[in-house]
Amino acid sequence: MNLFLLSQALEEAQKAIQQLFGKIKDIKDKAEKSEQMVSGSFFLAFKVSGKSFVLSICHLSILMVVKEITRDIKQLDHAKRHLTTSITTLNHLHMLAGGVDSLEAMTRRRQYGEVANLLQGVVNVLEHFNKYMGIPQIRQLSERVKAAQNELGQQILADFEEAFPSQGTKRPGGPSNVLRDACLVANVLDPRIKQEIIKKFIKQHLSEYLVLFHENQDVAWLDKIDRRYAWIKRQLMDYEEKYGRMFPQEWCMTERIAVEFCHVTRTELAKIMRTRAKEIEVKLLLFAIQRTTNFEGLMAKRFSGCTLADGTVKKTELPPPSTNPFLEDETGTETDETVIEKGDIDRPKKPKAPDNPFHGIVSKCFEPHLYVYIESQDKNLGELIDRFVADFKAQGPPKPNVDEGGAVLPSCADLFVYYKKCMVQCSQLSTGEPMIALTTIFQKYLREYAWKILSGNLPKTTSSSSGLTITSLLKEKEGSEVAKFTVEELCLICSILSTAEYCLATTQQLEEKLKEKVDASLMERINLTGEMDTFSIVISNSIQLLVQDLDAACDPALTAMSKMQWQNVEHVGDQSPYVTSVILHIKQNVPIIRDNLASTRKYFTQFCIKFANSFIPKFINHLFKCKPISMVGAEQLLLDTHSLKMVLLDLPSIGSQVVRKAPASYTKIVVKGMTRAEMILKVVMAPHEPPIVFVDNYIKLLADCSTDTFQKILDMKGLKRSEQSSMLELFRQRLPAPPSGVENTSSMSLTAPTPEQESSRIRKLEKLIKKRL
Repeated sequence: MNLFLLSQALEEAQKAIQQLFGKIKDIKDKAEKSEQMVSGSFFLAFKVSGKSFVLSICHLSILMVVKEITRDIKQLDHAKRHLTTSITTLNHLHMLAGGVDSLEAMTRRRQYGEVANLLQGVVNVLEHFNKYMGIPQIRQLSERVKAAQNELGQQILADFEEAFPSQGTKRPGGPSNVLRDACLVANVLDPRIKQEIIKKFIKQHLSEYLVLFHENQDVAWLDKIDRRYAWIKRQLMDYEEKYGRMFPQEWCMTERIAVEFCHVTRTELAKIMRTRAKEIEVKLLLFAIQRTTNFEGLMAKRFSGCTLADGTVKKTELPPPSTNPFLEDETGTETDETVIEKGDIDRPKKPKAPDNPFHGIVSKCFEPHLYVYIESQDKNLGELIDRFVADFKAQGPPKPNVDEGGAVLPSCADLFVYYKKCMVQCSQLSTGEPMIALTTIFQKYLREYAWKILSGNLPKTTSSSSGLTITSLLKEKEGSEVAKFTVEELCLICSILSTAEYCLATTQQLEEKLKEKVDASLMERINLTGEMDTFSIVISNSIQLLVQDLDAACDPALTAMSKMQWQNVEHVGDQSPYVTSVILHIKQNVPIIRDNLASTRKYFTQFCIKFANSFIPKFINHLFKCKPISMVGAEQLLLDTHSLKMVLLDLPSIGSQVVRKAPASYTKIVVKGMTRAEMILKVVMAPHEPPIVFVDNYIKLLADCSTDTFQKILDMKGLKRSEQSSMLELFRQRLPAPPSGVENTSSMSLTAPTPEQESSRIRKLEKLIKKRL
């Protein structure tokens, strides 16, 4: 019936085309007649009179003819367009009607291979009739197409159900070509058909897994978690061999089966761990985590993760390359426990491996039970610190290590290696709150290490002076022991300082690495500044101990200097015994400290600066105690001061075969302090008559406006109280004097005879010092 109607419509279309050609021929004839009429009108008009009304008649005739022709052409254009549309629509209708009939017939015969190609064409043709759905025949064809699609979908699902029954685990030997073609048809049908096929097939494929690893089975517990992953590997190989060609490649069925296995496994593990939570031990948990993360890594190597778009696990974006040099590699397994050496800090970091899109797809179930791991690490780290303390007491301080520039305590490296292992394990499982809890544990034991291992083992200072007397000090011979700390104790202090410096740098790197591992929203909660400050305090205390030890060793010598009878010195000789004692202690301590701090040069410089800042003021204070002083005694003290100044300038490289220039900051401190001591002695050596010259020389040389300092210098000169009173009054008067007054007094001091004699004596003393040096 439909074919008859189509043939009748085509005959009517052919008749219409013949009528159209006839009308076109009539229009052409009319155009020729109009042209002849217009030509004749023009000829007649110009021949008779050439008047304007004749031209007007011609124009009107032309306009009428053109208007008639235009109207006819528009009608023909519309007719042609409608006719073309009609012919095209009739052709599509013919194709649609024939296609629907063929589709229904092929569906009944299950010719899915032909249906796959035909169905897509029918659907495309049907789209052209969307605006004609009001026509009953068109609407009827559309309903037949939908019915055919529904029938195909139900039929294909029934075929899969028959081939892969939900009940039982037996499956046929292999897929049929019919099912393979049916999958191609499912690509064209409603997407829900495809999803239903995938869902049923995967469910049937994993039904055996749910039975074998049911929670009441022995193999379901964590200690046999390897068997789960071995089972899915065998199933995937079996699928590839038997069904790999049945499903289209773009369906990614192998990955879908593996992903569904992961979801099921995560749910089953979470359920069984909630039931048997009390049986979870740390070793068992770590074993399960390790095996699970290894399986997730294997998944990442095998699959792309394209089926995870609608899953619960999201692909993570790659972070920017890290410049943190904390450790060299974080992607290894449990065998990656390389000890952190001092050279690791400067070692370039390896590029970070791409993130695993399957990370956490199974291992996420372990996160609620990580408190067991955190508590275990807390306990283990506490035992580790206790072992460090016991080992230190049993083995004693480290031996001097001059060749390598000081020894870092080995327990330091052990601690950070353990930190690395914990951080890697935890970050592989979770980058959320468990990492914050682990960071808190790290902070706790960094502080304990700083106080128990480092500060707790610093040698204690004593307040006694070793029973030294002035006589024994003055008779002290080179090589005698005066320092409070032994060589071993000095090496221990340097070792603790080096260890604290290493811990400080490594803790900073640990903080950066923890921030890289944790979620971006939790980065602000990781802050190890307090622990770094703790190590800085240990460094400062160690330097202060070294300074106090050398300073205390020099105290008896300075005390002996202040108690010598300087007014009885009759001639200037070699450097005094107290100077020899100070130099001896410096030569004993400084080379040991310098060699053991060779790897931390900046802290040795700090030691030198702190010692200079401590020793020089103390030396000046003892100078003020040397009273009264004769002229010769002052010259001897000036010689001694100059000797100490040269020793202090050479202190950073004293006893070293390689002479290095002392740091400018240190040299400036020594020059400024010891020059003041020399100026004090030069003022003491100057005669106090006339008083005004003496006061002006004091102001010029010392630039000190303190009356206390001026009083001390007067005491050193041995002046009587009455003389001191007049001097102090004159000093107060001269302080507010203008600079010109100072210049006048300076000229007075140059012209006075007694100061010339004093100048001559100072020049002789300087020559003697240079000669001895």
